Amino acid sequence: MKWQKSPDALVQAFDHCLPIVDGVQRRAMFGYPCAFFNGHLFCGLHQDSVIVLLPDARRDALVAEGASVFEPMPGRPMHAYVVAPPEIVADRQRLRALLGDALAHASSLAPKVKKPSAAKKKAVPAKPKARVTKKAAVKKARGRKEAPAKKAPAKKAPAKKKAPRKPSRGKRRAR
Repeated sequence: MKWQKSPDALVQAFDHCLPIVDGVQRRAMFGYPCAFFNGHLFCGLHQDSVIVLLPDARRDALVAEGASVFEPMPGRPMHAYVVAPPEIVADRQRLRALLGDALAHASSLAPKVKKPSAAKKKAVPAKPKARVTKKAAVKKARGRKEAPAKKAPAKKAPAKKKAPRKPSRGKRRAR
């Protein structure tokens, strides 16, 4: 299943209605324009749809108006997001209000903590091992019990010769 590119008119409407506020980042997700605030995706496009993150009460009211739960792949719903109804998408004033509601909800959420990238994880040097002082080494050695002496591994006995197989009484298979 290939996803379709969002229509240019929808991308322009999205850009026009997107709230211009400090902290709002417009970037692509899955190749579609989206907007993030404090690390939370609060609105975006997916194919020919506008998706928004709303509080439960507002989301339920919008679903009652004709919106649907966002499902990027069949059987994989993202319950927190809804697909805006076409009537709202067509009216830029209503779309701007809906995106504003989504931003307000995203700003009420705690900021997401950035996870370090794989490249940064590799770049971080390992912690140096603590130096052991002579006193600590002696103290540690006194507290240890003597380890028992290791035994040499036992030699294996020579393998026994196998007895010849007895012929079976059943039918013989042709090879």
